[in-house]
Amino acid sequence: MVLYVLSAVLIFGVFYAASRRAAVVPGKMQFAGEYAYNFVRNSIARDSIGSADFMKFVPYLTALFFLILVNNYYGLLPVLQFPTFSHSGYAYGLAALTWILYNGVGIAKHGVGGYFKLQTVPGGVTGPILLLIVPLEFMSNILVRPVTLALRLFANMFAGHLLLILFTLGGSYLVFDSGNILYAPVGVIAWLLAIAVSFLEALVMFLQAYVFTLLTAQYIGGALADEH
Repeated sequence: MVLYVLSAVLIFGVFYAASRRAAVVPGKMQFAGEYAYNFVRNSIARDSIGSADFMKFVPYLTALFFLILVNNYYGLLPVLQFPTFSHSGYAYGLAALTWILYNGVGIAKHGVGGYFKLQTVPGGVTGPILLLIVPLEFMSNILVRPVTLALRLFANMFAGHLLLILFTLGGSYLVFDSGNILYAPVGVIAWLLAIAVSFLEALVMFLQAYVFTLLTAQYIGGALADEH
């Protein structure tokens, strides 16, 4: 919980520092802040939601992306070394917020009946096949989405965290505590694998933040669309 709160303070502090002295010719801090903001604004929000409606969701998507990113990278920082979203409750809580948002905006635009019809009845599909399609679409678009959204983030962070623990502590045991010097080279290999996994995790941590935010934007875009 402390790390989670700390991440919010850090993100706010960085963006505040980047925008506090905004100028036509940006300094290094302002340039970095604008680049980070534009990445979410243009590459995620606008491309997924559409140019007509995307701006109102940019603050949420920006905060979402960097909140996940910072909390994921805790897993690589010495001393802290714990990705917040390796605890499932945090991932499911964040997915619940996204679920409320995209369903809420869809209902606000189309009404309750119109929204659920758009989400469960694909365009051009008629007849008895709807008896099969409608329950499947309802499960997929309304019930399962937040579960898979959170599970993807949680499982990747949890698995990566376990791998780092396995290689670092396993290597330490083989080198210092096994009582057999012949195991020491294997322990060194385990440490090298821990370094390699750390680089892989750095990529996975970024991708998970990107995928979570991208899917959130796509769900919002789908909720606002006039046809499923």
